Amino acid sequence: MAHFAKLDENNVVLEVHVVHNNELLDESGVEQEQKGIDFLINWSNGYLAWKQTSYNGSFRKNYAGIGYSYLPAPIDGFVPPRPFGSWNLDPDTCQWVAPVAMPTDGKMYQWDEATTSWVELAIPGTAPAFEDQAEPTFLSETLTTDQIVNLTTAQINV
Repeated sequence: MAHFAKLDENNVVLEVHVVHNNELLDESGVEQEQKGIDFLINWSNGYLAWKQTSYNGSFRKNYAGIGYSYLPAPIDGFVPPRPFGSWNLDPDTCQWVAPVAMPTDGKMYQWDEATTSWVELAIPGTAPAFEDQAEPTFLSETLTTDQIVNLTTAQINV
């Protein structure tokens, strides 16, 4: 199945429609985007602004979603809405990139636009990081499903 984005006058995606691949085939049996566009123009009673999008991102950078923008050549890609004013567009991926890389220390962070920095999330009720916990112990015997269901917290030794 082929997917096509319906664009407004500013190239913002309004809808995404699915078209059977047979509708894209030319007389040689090769898929052509324009054939799909012609099908949708006819189906939509003359709406002209359509662009094919790739469900797996194999062309036009990203799968189009409602609210995404289409940037024509030389970029020729769909861009998600900008998450924050300070973020910049990577034209190679059509993804927004924070001006500061998110830490890669395994902790959870959220972007703080006021300070243009990543702020560690403090999640109430969560366990400390694994390295701060005692090493887990495991049962050395094989248990049946019924035995596992009937284990108590003390028996599991978490």
